[in-house]
Amino acid sequence: MMFDDEFDGAGLNLALWQPNWLGPNNAAVTKPVNDAERSCYDPAQVNVSGGSLHLDAAARPCTANNGTTYRYASGLVNTRGRFTFTYGHLEARVWVPSGSGAVTDWPAFWADGTGTWPTTGENDVFEGLNGKDCYHFHSPVGGPGNCASPANPSGWHVFAASWSPGSVTYFYDGAAVGTITKGVTSAPMYLILNLGVGGYGGAIQAPATMLVDYVRVWKI
Repeated sequence: MMFDDEFDGAGLNLALWQPNWLGPNNAAVTKPVNDAERSCYDPAQVNVSGGSLHLDAAARPCTANNGTTYRYASGLVNTRGRFTFTYGHLEARVWVPSGSGAVTDWPAFWADGTGTWPTTGENDVFEGLNGKDCYHFHSPVGGPGNCASPANPSGWHVFAASWSPGSVTYFYDGAAVGTITKGVTSAPMYLILNLGVGGYGGAIQAPATMLVDYVRVWKI
């Protein structure tokens, strides 16, 4: 095992995670990852309690360090500068927010290449796209992937991906749901968990919470 956080402590382990989107420090309120999102990423929306990481979305004005005020505030954590890896099996147990039987907002568990996007790759192990549970791998050749169809796309699920040279296989609740062999990159990647609001996600719901029971990465 290369990485393991069970979120059993009294707060976020800052030796492993930064609670915003690549901010200059751990207290910075940062802009969203994607310009289509409608929330800032505020460390105040990140906490650890009850054995889980909580990423909370709230309907309140939030001014990010780019000077833009967003309608919503939400939570994100990443391991850039703390933990990166090349190839491995990455896995997280996630509570996915829902409404009317579909995934709400834009929750995601992913890894991003260190360097220039998309040259160094982006491995979307899970993201809630238009109410569905989906996976993709972005690179200069495109972003192949698909969406799974579990009986209930929300609630607790285990999302995983086995990344090896030239191939990524995705697993939802232990079952293989797809393999990508096109454009798989080899640059070191860092982990990200976030609850986006708006953009390409499902219906906006705020307040909302994405819970994470654990994140683990193994060598393969």
